[in-house]
Amino acid sequence: MKLVVLGLSLSSSWGNGHATTYRALLRAFAERGHEVLFLERDTPWYAAHRDLKACEFAELALYSSLDELKRRWTREVERADAVMVGSYVPDGVAVGRWVQETALGVTAFYDIDTPVTLARLAAGDEEYLAPDLIPGYRLYLSFTGGPTLRRIERTYGSPAARALYCSVDAEAYRPMPGPQKWDLSYLGTYSADRQPTLEALLLEPARRAPHLRFCVAGPQYPAGIAWPENVERIEHVGPADHPAFYAASRYTLNVTRADMIAAGYSPSVRLFEAGACATPIISDVWDGLSTLLEPGREIVLASRAGEVLAALESTDEPGRRAMGEAARRRILAQHTAVHRAAELEAHLRGATDDRMLAAEPRLASLPT
Repeated sequence: MKLVVLGLSLSSSWGNGHATTYRALLRAFAERGHEVLFLERDTPWYAAHRDLKACEFAELALYSSLDELKRRWTREVERADAVMVGSYVPDGVAVGRWVQETALGVTAFYDIDTPVTLARLAAGDEEYLAPDLIPGYRLYLSFTGGPTLRRIERTYGSPAARALYCSVDAEAYRPMPGPQKWDLSYLGTYSADRQPTLEALLLEPARRAPHLRFCVAGPQYPAGIAWPENVERIEHVGPADHPAFYAASRYTLNVTRADMIAAGYSPSVRLFEAGACATPIISDVWDGLSTLLEPGREIVLASRAGEVLAALESTDEPGRRAMGEAARRRILAQHTAVHRAAELEAHLRGATDDRMLAAEPRLASLPT
């Protein structure tokens, strides 16, 4: 299968979770024998922070404008077996219209930000997706599962909305030896709607327990945040350094954006990455989380500072290690990039078969 992907970024993981998702998924997809072309808009903020040293699993091409995209890549899009447009692609609506007009194979929208996308559409914001484009994508592949999939089909007319959760590259994310520097860490770019949860589940525990050590890693945090003295700040941790970061953490925190909490069934890639590294996770609470990891055995759920401190101070070391190892077993059994690549292939092949079946009556009615 020849797959063309137009995504936010493959070359840079700076300030976004898309790159690591695409890297793991497309590497595993290519290992199944498929050919991948990734088309990325060349932007100055990613150009200054490119951390993909080599791309042996896909052809990566940069384009500077919509006109250049059309001029250089129309033939590739036209001839591909499948073309997938991702969320947050610059000029995404125009890109999507061009893809739907040009591609002869299956077209898909890959929404790595589904609840945010739907909230924007409800507010009339069509930055990268317009409601009238959704029926034109044969597949709507969503980071969110559960009831949201039926909403996409009923409200927006998608022919087929399917969950394609994020995943983890099990070769890259694994337990590492080394000293533990922090009792609780958090890895994530600043987001205004995540900050209250970070305040409640990390900064407030840090204030109450000055004898414990904490860390927040990620870019774009405002200068005015009052960090407790026992909270270390790291501006950016590249994907290659994620396993070492998790290895240095007794526990790590998972914080979910408000729209994703409201939708439920919206795991973040950090959840699977930390789990694959056997680092125990403390998470905020949302519908569907228990279908991914078992609370109390594979993950700690918390909604207030006291529950976080209870986990940090009351769980003995064997219990802590057992939880991390149980999460790792679950992730490796169900949530690796290998699993997601097989699901992607099945969705694309199923959509191809559906197109062929839908065409048969029309073909039969043509004069011979």
